[in-house]
Parts: sequence; structure tokens; C-alpha cells
Amino acid sequence: MPIAPNFTSVLSKDWEINFTQCMPNGYLKYTDLCNILQLTAAAHSDMGGISFSDMQQFNQAWVLSRMRVEITALPKWRDIVTVKTWINTLENSRSVRALEMYVNGEKIVGSETFWAVFNTQRRRPEGLALPYEHFELYPELKATEESFSKININSEKEDVFEKSVYLSDLDIVNHVNNVKYLEWCLDHLEVDLILKQKIKSFEMNFLKELSLNDKVIIHENYSEDSILFSITKDTKNCYALQLIL
Repeated sequence: MPIAPNFTSVLSKDWEINFTQCMPNGYLKYTDLCNILQLTAAAHSDMGGISFSDMQQFNQAWVLSRMRVEITALPKWRDIVTVKTWINTLENSRSVRALEMYVNGEKIVGSETFWAVFNTQRRRPEGLALPYEHFELYPELKATEESFSKININSEKEDVFEKSVYLSDLDIVNHVNNVKYLEWCLDHLEVDLILKQKIKSFEMNFLKELSLNDKVIIHENYSEDSILFSITKDTKNCYALQLIL
């Protein structure tokens, strides 16, 4: 797609929270929060001519490598949320994107995301084949108090659950969708921690691809104010999630 006539380097987009996105308490699911953030990032890429469709001309796609989300409050059913996004850095095969969510003008969520250009045939990172110089970059404009990090996966961890990857877990890039990892882990979390919005922030590291029929193990490790989940395949780490309570 060509660059949209109304393209701007900072995008604000409104979304209405519908009932399919909500938990039993009427508040937005953490997984759907991540979906809304990703959909806003995708909309900005569409406008700027670096969308999935554009990149597939060169067998490329953006894939999420790291993500940090800081939460003051979750929106609820029928809220209109405004998500604002811009790019901090974009160079060669890597990009850092900032996102913020507002309700009635009040910021309730901030997120910093790290993306890599991925060749969907060769299954490896490579430089972006499309022009992107029209994007103004804002390296100093941060959406979070802390940046994403490399999560330290503790070797002393408990096996929680074994799982096979199903077709419903895959996305358009033909690997497990990033939100699915989060969903698998949160399904094993104490219910009140979710329903009472005890999660102040979380970070995710995506380390290795998972594909159809892969068999994985979900692990957990508790500390006083945080919970670490990791997912392994054949003893190799594929994913890490750090929840701060």
C-alpha cells in the first residue's frame, strides 16, 4: 500500500471496548490489551507503507521480540480508549515503538515494544527492504518509566503444565502468536491477581519460534513481588514473562 495521504509520525486511534474482550468483572483482559496495542501499531505501519502486506512483497514481516507494559488501570466494557503510538528508533532490521492508552484524557497504560524484521521464508531476521525515512523518530519520548529488558530466567523453576501447539495458536506469520504465550501463562495464575488488577507491569521476551504440534512445558517461579513464567521446548527457552505485582 502507498503511504496514506493523512500519514503522521504520531498516530492516535480510538477503540471501543466490547464484551468479547472483557473478563467476568467487566474489565479488559490483559491479552486483549496487548491485541489493541498491536493493532494500533499495525494501523500505523499500514499508513506508513511498511505493513505486513507491503513487506510480504519481500517475504518479510515485523515480529515482536520484547515488550514491556506498565498499567495504572484497565479500561472496562464500553469505554472508548485512545491509543497513541510513535517510533523511538528504526534502523536496518530493528525498531522500538512506544504506545500509550488513554481514557477520558487520562493515561492508564504505557508500553515499549521491540520489533525485528523477519524473513518468513528463511525464518531469520534481515534488514527492512522498504523505505522508512518518512517516519520521524522520537528517541527521547518514552511511554514507560522503565525500558524493556532481558529477563533473567531462574534455573530453579517449577514445571506447571505441558502443552502442544494447536492451529488456533498460530498467526499469519505461521508461528505462535505473541499474545498466546501470555494467555497460556495467565491461565495458571491465581484468579484474584487478575480480577483484582494486582499486576502493575509485565515484560515479555520472545526467544524462539514455536510451530504447529510443538510440545512445550510452562514453568513458574515466585518471589515476593513478582512471578516469572517461562516456556521451554526440548529444554530450550522460547519465552519469558515477568509479572510485577
